[in-house]
Amino acid sequence: MDFFLCVLGMVFIVEGMPYFTFPGKIKAYLLKVAEMPDSTLRFLGFAAILTGLLLVYLGRS
Repeated sequence: MDFFLCVLGMVFIVEGMPYFTFPGKIKAYLLKVAEMPDSTLRFLGFAAILTGLLLVYLGRS
């Protein structure tokens, strides 16, 4: 459980850094994301999931 909390904390740090350092650019980027088709966002989400699973697999083996 300690390892999970450390990883979760790191995720929050990495996710929060762009919002803290470039808030104006993030707003412009989010407007572009809102205009993307759902199929593109689903593909990107699926690719991110597969990449995460691969990294977890490589890290655990």
